[in-house]
Amino acid sequence: MKVLVAGGTGFIGTTLCTELDDRGHDVTALSRDPSDGDLPAEVDRAMGDVSAYDSIVDTVAGHDAVVNLVSLSPLYQPPGDLDHETVHLGGTANLVRAAEAGGVDRFVQMSGLGADPDAPTDFLQAKGKAEDVVRDSHLAWTIFRPSVVFGDGAEFLEFTKQVTTPYVTGLPNGGETRFQPIWVGDLVPMLADAVEDHSHVGEIYEIAGPQIVTLADATRLAYAAEGKSVKILSVPLSLTKLGLTAAGAVPLVPFGPDQARSLEMNNTVVTNDVSAFGVSEDDLTTLGAYLEVGIHEPREPQRESA
Repeated sequence: MKVLVAGGTGFIGTTLCTELDDRGHDVTALSRDPSDGDLPAEVDRAMGDVSAYDSIVDTVAGHDAVVNLVSLSPLYQPPGDLDHETVHLGGTANLVRAAEAGGVDRFVQMSGLGADPDAPTDFLQAKGKAEDVVRDSHLAWTIFRPSVVFGDGAEFLEFTKQVTTPYVTGLPNGGETRFQPIWVGDLVPMLADAVEDHSHVGEIYEIAGPQIVTLADATRLAYAAEGKSVKILSVPLSLTKLGLTAAGAVPLVPFGPDQARSLEMNNTVVTNDVSAFGVSEDDLTTLGAYLEVGIHEPREPQRESA
């Protein structure tokens, strides 16, 4: 198959391009800066901005499948003049339009856990609206809603260290916001399977790792991997929201009110759809195993609303 990976030079994109190349597909990585990313020599690179239709329409044409991984981070305020609506909603609409015009059959959309047009954060609202665009298209689509994804080059652990300090640190509500992080090496084969296997057409998959960890757990793990300990102090969420809202108005500060609202939401699944790909949660890599450190009190996956 000829597969275009939009956002192909990013964290998940480079891993997916490599996986698809290993499976024998003809892969093109689309990016605003195609020189980025460590990709196999066989993977073609193309320049394009999904927010500008004319820059992508010719590249999209003639592919068998498109995977849309283009995304702004929910952990930070959008940089410069970018915003979630332009990139996630507008970018997805442009890719869908180009795919329909260019004879593309398959379309795989990377969304996010909790995506909904009425969600409490700008990120999840835009992702939810983008899902509507994909579902309303004439393409054979599949949508993924993962929890946070970790691995080499991921932002999640770096984010925890940016908002904390070793030894003693404060976290909103003691860091009790819960996540169910999945390793990129476990997620990417599922994305590749969705490209290849038409049994996944018309499905929305909520994908998560094998273990629920709190923000406090993730903080301890991140520092333990560096041989450091950390004591977590609880900061009232109301103060955190006030501080991040104020910080959002300060130039160069990457946190704002959207990040504050996200701290009120757990990022876990009710049912883990990894089983749709013949995978058991027991087969997946925990965050602690990836870092080669343990959590003192392991938390087994719990079935609750995200």
